[in-house]
Amino acid sequence: MSPETSRPALRTAEFIPLIALLMSLDALSTDAMLPALSAIARELGAARANDAQFVIVFLFLGLGIGQMLFGPLSDRIGRKAAIYSGLALFMSGCLVSLLASTFEAMIAGRLLQGIGVAAPHVVSMALVRDQYEGRVMARLMSLALAVFILVPTVAPALGQLIMWLAGWRVIFVTFLAISTVALAWLAVRQPETLPAERRRPFSPRSIARAVAEIVRLRAALGHILASGLIFAPFVAYLSSAQQIFQQAYDTGALFPAYFASLALAIGLALLVNGRLVMRHGMRRLCKVASTFVAAVSLAMWAGAIAFDGLPPLWLFMAYLAGVFMCVGVLYGNLTALAMAPLGHIAGVGAAVVTSLGTLVAVPLGMLIGQRFDGTMYALIGGFALFGAAAHAALRFAGSAGGAPGARHPRRA
Repeated sequence: MSPETSRPALRTAEFIPLIALLMSLDALSTDAMLPALSAIARELGAARANDAQFVIVFLFLGLGIGQMLFGPLSDRIGRKAAIYSGLALFMSGCLVSLLASTFEAMIAGRLLQGIGVAAPHVVSMALVRDQYEGRVMARLMSLALAVFILVPTVAPALGQLIMWLAGWRVIFVTFLAISTVALAWLAVRQPETLPAERRRPFSPRSIARAVAEIVRLRAALGHILASGLIFAPFVAYLSSAQQIFQQAYDTGALFPAYFASLALAIGLALLVNGRLVMRHGMRRLCKVASTFVAAVSLAMWAGAIAFDGLPPLWLFMAYLAGVFMCVGVLYGNLTALAMAPLGHIAGVGAAVVTSLGTLVAVPLGMLIGQRFDGTMYALIGGFALFGAAAHAALRFAGSAGGAPGARHPRRA
């Protein structure tokens, strides 16, 4: 046993905020940028106003790639080394964006940031799994999640404040400072949780085998497709939120407050989902939630015609709050359902499931977001269309027979 793995574990009171910080870097690097999108596009010469959305979209694209890479890599080189590598990539991407003189350089930096920030998000969960299990693990993850939920409620306000005081480039300086703190905290205080004798070879072939097996398993593939489809219009919302609130609805400096209130709707759904699952089961909840998203969005799209595509802000907020609560219910449950038949390849399977779901959502979300024209037709129609498609994917997954290696819990 190496000196690194023989060090005593951190006390819970220190371990939880460290994990929450590592997990929340991706949300921070998404949401803090939102108030700056128009200024970045204008200063760096983006060809079209909607191109500003690429600052968010390419971060998500990087996340999709990085999730598939760093999960298996952490099994080979250790948890801390994998997070170090990811943070180094993230910080390099921040420097590229900070010094960007063209919009293309900005997007390249954001892609690097997305690939890198996938490591602390994904591998921090492995840090928890290595040390805890059962109810203790669930409690720790719940506490870390509670902190994580707070990030989208404060990050846009932080980004807007930095813009007012010093300009959008200083947002990337802030990312560099926070990631440096996370790196130092991890290096100095957190022991390695995966000893050398438990490490496994990193093999691109094992990832390819996992992808091939998931594609053959209808229960896994259907739930991944459902996850990607329902997340696609949410990606479109995130990438166009600044245009929606500050341009279409002219909320000005109140944009972060409106964004935060909708983020709390998702957080509330995540917090109550555990109780709902025990009572109703994951599949039933997902079917009801996807049906609600599709039906309410279709009605809202038809109703928007009366307002020339721009419903009153109060009505649009109420609609999004209901839809986002359903997205919160769907998010974790669909991942758990996709993982159910993959217990025999749980490690690499989890990385592939989350990565494939993101890679389905990003291009579809980009298509929706790029249709923004000052009205809400594209976004509401995207939730209606992809909510219905997600429901169809759930039915496809539910019609799976007894796939090899699959396990079907009685109350899934």
